[in-house]
Amino acid sequence: MSSAAESGQGIVARGLARSYGDAAQCAGGIVIDTTGLDGVLDFDPGAGLVRVGSGTSIDALLRAFVPRGWFVPVTPGTRYVTVGGAIAADIHGKNHHRDGSFCSYVTRLSLATPSGRLEISPERDPELFWATAGGMGMTGAVVEATLRMLPVETAIMMVDTERAANLDDCMERMARRDAEYRYSVAWIDCLARGAKLGRAVLTRADHARLADLPTARRGDALCFAPQVRAQVPATPPPGLLNPLTVAAFNEFWFRKAPRARTGELQAMAAFFHPLDGVGAWNRLYGPWGMVQYQFVVPFGAEDSLLDVLRRLSEGRVASFLAVLKRFGDADPGPLSFPVQGWTLALDMPVGPPGLGPLLDALDEIVAGAGGRVYLAKDSRLRPEMLKTMYPRLPEWRVTRDRVDPGGTFVSDLARRLGLVSMHSPLRASRRGRSNPGPEEDVVR
Repeated sequence: MSSAAESGQGIVARGLARSYGDAAQCAGGIVIDTTGLDGVLDFDPGAGLVRVGSGTSIDALLRAFVPRGWFVPVTPGTRYVTVGGAIAADIHGKNHHRDGSFCSYVTRLSLATPSGRLEISPERDPELFWATAGGMGMTGAVVEATLRMLPVETAIMMVDTERAANLDDCMERMARRDAEYRYSVAWIDCLARGAKLGRAVLTRADHARLADLPTARRGDALCFAPQVRAQVPATPPPGLLNPLTVAAFNEFWFRKAPRARTGELQAMAAFFHPLDGVGAWNRLYGPWGMVQYQFVVPFGAEDSLLDVLRRLSEGRVASFLAVLKRFGDADPGPLSFPVQGWTLALDMPVGPPGLGPLLDALDEIVAGAGGRVYLAKDSRLRPEMLKTMYPRLPEWRVTRDRVDPGGTFVSDLARRLGLVSMHSPLRASRRGRSNPGPEEDVVR
């Protein structure tokens, strides 16, 4: 680590390199590839505690433990996230309204810092533990972690589906009945207008018990072997996702959904990670790629969410993947993204000339409502918005500077947003040094 500190370019840890932005990039610096730190180190079936290397993916955990009757307590919309990355982003899933974020189930972790390797937990140095939860890798590199797993009887979900006529209808249904389900998510039509603005397909589920399955399916009830069933070609037609095609898809998807259906049996992978079954799905967005934009606004600020959807619809922003969820209580982490309220995640093709100004305007709406954007998915937030969206940033910096006073751990995201304070004497002494270039060394 000393060579990186002396160079003035910094270090950041990287897992599976699936980030939407620059959270795991370090131009001119060193990137630590953590995927070699994979594998189960210990498992206590009585307590449901598993100790793993930080490079272990959620996919690997599920393949190893679902057949043994255990599920990860929190999973995002993809299995291809490492445990270290899940901690750095304090990831959330469809069950946040009930179960909270990933780091609520981490009982201890080992953190490599410039101050040495530290063993921390919510009880042992809680300030550093919660600064690491959602800290975007800026407190150090997670080496290993112990996670409390969730017992399950099957690899099947019991799913209820219903349509909502518009955003108000959708939010009312979610607020009224989400507490009855462990998992809840709504697909939103961002191109619908007028009385249909924000029409939705609402999907809620719980883990199926063995008794819920037909007798013929009970023999392999814990089978978990998801596969890639389709592959997007390397050169899909340019401009494939545009307002016309996305509007047609949205109409089809809404009409395809049942008005109301209960008790449908679905495989875990189909419910939690549908896009993982499509290889290289990101290629659909063409050579310019995509921007993912996710924000949360508190309960009581529903008008701001409606305003965001109205602007997206009027701007004909072609987001075929728009997901609405309800967040419950926040973790204690100063930079942990989820707070009580509504979160909307959007995938948008890069290209339309008005997209940048539109997203800047949405940032203003979100910040004005007391909300924030998700740093783990950000690639374009203006730095002056950070302290408004994350008011506990000074508190986080104090803890971070305690273990990394020289500013060794840094990323392109941290530089772009001014996330890491630049006042430390060691960092200040480096400012006059020349930048060796945009290349980053990846250390495995």
